Order: sequence, then structure tokens, then C-alpha cells
Amino acid sequence: MLPIVALVGRPNVGKSTLFNRLLRKSVAITHDMAGVTRDRVFSECNMKGTVFGLVDTGGMVMESEATPELSKDFEDEIFEQAREAIEEAHAIVFVVDGKEGLNPLDQQAAEYVRRSGKPMLLLVNKVDGTEFAHEATADFHSFGLNLMPVSAAHGYNLNEVRDAVRKLVLDLGLPEDEEGERDQGLRLAMLGRPNAGKSSLVNRITGQNRVIVSDVAGTTRDTIDVTFEARGRRFTFVDTAGIRKRSNILEQLEKISVIRALKNSRRSDVTLLVIDAVLGVGRQDLRLIEFLAREKVPFMVAVNKIDQVPHAETQYVMDEFRRELRIVPHVPVVMTSATKGVGVGKILPLAETILEECQVRVGTGELNRTFELALQQHQPPVVKRRRPKFYYVTQADEEIPTFVFFVNDHTIVRESYVRYLENQIRKMCHIQYAPINVVLRSSHEKKEREVRRGISRIGKRGPGRDRKGGAKTRRHEQKWERDSKRRRKEKSEK
Repeated sequence: MLPIVALVGRPNVGKSTLFNRLLRKSVAITHDMAGVTRDRVFSECNMKGTVFGLVDTGGMVMESEATPELSKDFEDEIFEQAREAIEEAHAIVFVVDGKEGLNPLDQQAAEYVRRSGKPMLLLVNKVDGTEFAHEATADFHSFGLNLMPVSAAHGYNLNEVRDAVRKLVLDLGLPEDEEGERDQGLRLAMLGRPNAGKSSLVNRITGQNRVIVSDVAGTTRDTIDVTFEARGRRFTFVDTAGIRKRSNILEQLEKISVIRALKNSRRSDVTLLVIDAVLGVGRQDLRLIEFLAREKVPFMVAVNKIDQVPHAETQYVMDEFRRELRIVPHVPVVMTSATKGVGVGKILPLAETILEECQVRVGTGELNRTFELALQQHQPPVVKRRRPKFYYVTQADEEIPTFVFFVNDHTIVRESYVRYLENQIRKMCHIQYAPINVVLRSSHEKKEREVRRGISRIGKRGPGRDRKGGAKTRRHEQKWERDSKRRRKEKSEK
């Protein structure tokens, strides 16, 4: 198990900015508004060969009356997430705001963290230079902790802070991870509209309250990685923010959340698209399906909250969903209920099956022998008085099964025939759920014939001349001049 360092403190002191700076990459969402981070965000950090887990937490609020600007619906949940992070951590970095000075919330949070008895480092953030360090840190010496001034936004004293955090980890005496960054296993990205039940499914499958769940739409803002082990292997759920219609997204914070959600769906091994069974397939769900199909993302559909549908209407609802999803007939559909646990056990096996199908590889010889028979059984239709001629097919080395067909002219191959080729590939390779990418390319033979025709046309201009009329060699130029003189002489004599 990796050593874990947790960043804790009251809201809006710059924990997420400092978290990204220590990782040297943007993982947590940062914003001037207080209370942006709600769930705890985990990422592996490597400092000069020392690997440990770094956890960003939401702002700790001990008394709800002290911060009326924050949502009362999430104060307890955010504090619970921070409390669990403190319990799991081996060391704690306590962050305060040097510009605002000592705050009663800082004292309450420090007393609570101190009771954990774990090694602590106090960072006074938002100190923009050495000339402000003494004044900004004066009030915080009363905590009796080792403190350092830092500016996460402007980079002041960051190298010294990295060394101090690394020393804090080394002083724990825990064994270092010799393998470097650990494999996160099969990555499943959760995608869907707000309040579809993505976080509830994550908590249900992992068996822990890892992500805040609420009836309020838009509870999840950050992209949360939840790694766990099941079925003898490691999985990582990537819980993302709900994606609304573009015209309804007005806040910059929500735009950032949506962009990150779509990026993570492309980077994950399998995407789980969650749809509310009560609301049905909406326009936004269809847009997400079209996006995943266009990007050739391996995904499945989880129709959640099926327990809220009357039992007599369950079959009708299932038929309606399959009819709406006919544009992606290969995508599996699972009826689930995060609260009752219905269908939840089918998700991980299906994800493993999809990933295995994405790794299918077929030799070129076997492919061409099979497709020779398929082309004989159903020839491509004639387009513009020409019938497409297929030369050979090969599989490209891509993350999803990609098959490249070389033809005489790819522009005259109809889309319906491409679907026929895809169906033949699925039968041959036993690919049921994974996406398949069929690529058509005009053969090089056609280009060579065009080049030869071009050379013949060039020859009509005269021996040794290129397209621009210039002589290729001195010998050809002299021969051309002699022939020209001879033709002129013969013409004059006549």
C-alpha cells in the first residue's frame, strides 16, 4: 500500500491549486468560488523517485453557521469525505490562507486534525513573495506546527514545499513502491445526464461511500477515480459530472466539468452510459450516444432506477430502450437499480468482455481468405457505372479493432456495403459488443496507373521534357535540339 498524504483545510484556501502544483498536472478543478471540491480526489505523486498517494479534499466546516454562503445540503457530506481522507492518510498537509490570516474555522479544523495524531505540515498559502512571508505567517505560529509559506498560484517556494512533503513521506518509514506508478486496471468512465445515478452505481459496486450522492442534480463536479479490486483483478471507476444540453450550461465551472467528462470517456477502456429509466432516452442521451459511436468508444448502457418502473411495464420499457438504441445495435443494455442492487453484478463481467473483444487480432492471410468468400457471396453494388474492386484487407494496430480495405476507388463504396463488411467481421472474429472501425483506402495501383498516364502525356511534349517543359538532362536537351533542327530543315525543303 502506498503512503498517503491528505491536503485538508477550510474552504477556498487553495488546496486544489496546490494539489495540481504538487502533481505537476491539472487533475482537480480550481475556481475562485468556495466549495468547488466536494469529493476527495486521489492521484499518485512521484517526487524524485518517491511515490505516494496525494488526496485533495473539500473544505472542512465544523459549524454550518460560520459559512452561510456554502450549500447546507453538502456541508456534512463534504466533511465526511474529509474525515475519511484523514483516517486513511499516513500524513497530513494542513493548508491555510495567508492573505486572510487566522480564521476561527482554521482553529477548529486544526484541533480536529491534531486529534488524529498523525504527522502534520502547515502550509500558509497565497504568500506572493519573501517580503510578505513574515507578516502572513505570524498568526499561525500559535498552532505549534512546522510551517512554510507558499504561493500555489504564482509558484513561490514550491520547490522547497515539494522537498518538505517528500521528507514527510520518507520520515514515515513505510516501504517505497519499487514498481513506480501502479496499474489502475480496467478503467470504466461513468457518463450521463445529471442525477441519472452514476455516483450511486459507483458506491454500490465498490461497496463504499466513496462519492457524495444527493437528489440535487450536479452534485459531482470533479472527475473522481475510485480504484478497487474485484473478480481477481483491479478496476478503476471514473465518476464524472452530469452532462446537460449545451444551451443550459452557463457557468464556466460546469463547462470545465463537462469537458473533463468527455475527455475521460475517450481515455477510458470502457464507458458506462447511465440513463434514467423513468425519464427515458432524451435528446441529450442520444447526443452522447452519437458522440461515443462517432469516436468509436467501447461502451455499454445502464438503464438505472428500473425499480421505480411498475413491474407490469418493465418489458415495455426494455423494448422502448432497445428501439431507441437501434443506431448502435452492438452496444449491450443492462437494467440496473443502484438502491436495490438489481443488475449491478452484470456490469463488471460485461466490461471485461468488451475489453477482451477490443484486443482481438487476426492475421492478414486469414482475413483475406474469409473476405474473398464474403465478396463472392455479395458483390459491392455498381456506383456511377463502376463496381468497386477490393484488393486486400489488413488489421491496423489500434486500440479498437480497425480493418483497412484497399479498393480501386473508395469514393464509390456505399455506406450500406460498409455495414455489410462490419457484420462479416463480427461473425468472423466473434466480436459482439466492441466497436469496429472499417477504413477504406484507394489502392496504390490506381495511383501508379495515373502516374504512368501522366508520364505518357509528358512524353508528347517532347523527349526529355518534364511537366514544366524543362530539360531533364543535358544529353536529352541536345537530342531535342538536333531533332528540332532536322524537322525545321525538312519542313523548309518541302
